[in-house]
Amino acid sequence: MYDRYKREINYLRISVTDRCNLRCRYCMPEEGVRLLRHEDILTFDEIVKFTESAVSMGIWKVRITGGEPLVRKGITELVGMLAGIKGIKDLSMSTNGTLLKNFAGELRKAGLQRVNISLDTTDPEQFAYITRGGNVADVIEGISAAKKAGLLPVKINCVVRESREEEDAKLVREFCARNNLEIRYIHQMDLVSGHFTTVEGGSGGNCPLCNRLRLTSNGMLKPCLFSDIGFNIREISYREAIEKAVEMKPASGMVNHKDNFYNIGG
Repeated sequence: MYDRYKREINYLRISVTDRCNLRCRYCMPEEGVRLLRHEDILTFDEIVKFTESAVSMGIWKVRITGGEPLVRKGITELVGMLAGIKGIKDLSMSTNGTLLKNFAGELRKAGLQRVNISLDTTDPEQFAYITRGGNVADVIEGISAAKKAGLLPVKINCVVRESREEEDAKLVREFCARNNLEIRYIHQMDLVSGHFTTVEGGSGGNCPLCNRLRLTSNGMLKPCLFSDIGFNIREISYREAIEKAVEMKPASGMVNHKDNFYNIGG
C-alpha cells in the first residue's frame, strides 16, 4: 500500500484512550482536559475489525498508544485480540510506564512484543514537576518489569526542550547506558505552529520516510500527526477510510488545530 509520494504505508498507531494518569506539562494543561464520552470511544471489537481491514491492505506494524493505554480497562484483552490477527509482525505499545509493573507479564503473555516508555528525567523532584505529581520510581519499576517479562527491546522516549545535552536528558542517557536500554530524544513539538523535528534515534518526524497512519480513540483515521485531515471510521467503511487517508497523506507535516497529543497518540 503506497501513497502518492511512493511511501509504503505499513504502520498503524492506535490510540485506545484520551485518558492519562499523569499531567505532563508539554502535553496537558494544568486544569486537565475535557474527556470524551464513554460512547464516543471505540470499542475493542471496532478496533480489532478495523485493524483486520488495515492488515489485509498492507499494514503489518501496530502500536498501541493513548493517552496512557494502560488506564484503558481490559487493555490486556485487547492486546490478545490484536495479537491474534494474522499478518501483524510487530505489535508494540507506548506507555508512561507508571502502571507497567502491574501489567508487563500479562501483556507479554497476551502477545505484546515490546514497549516504548516515556522518561524525561530520573531526578525525582524534576520528574514530579514535569508530570505534575508523578513518581519516577514507578517508571523505573515498570522498566524492570518489562525487561523481566521479555518486552524487548525496551526503548526510552526522552522529551527534550532544546537538546540532548540538557541535564535531565543526560541523566536519562546515563540510566539507559547502565541498564542496556535504547534511548530516543524527542524535541518538544507544537501542533498549532507546526513545529517538529526528526526524532534522534528514531524515525518519527522524518516526513519523506513516514509510513504511518493514526487512529484516534474516537475513530478518526489520520494520515499525519501535523494535519487536520481525518476520516471517521464510524461514518464510512474501514476500507474507504484507509484508502482516503493514504490518498490524502501530505508530503510533510504542516499544522494541526483539531487534535492534541493526549488524544492522538503522540
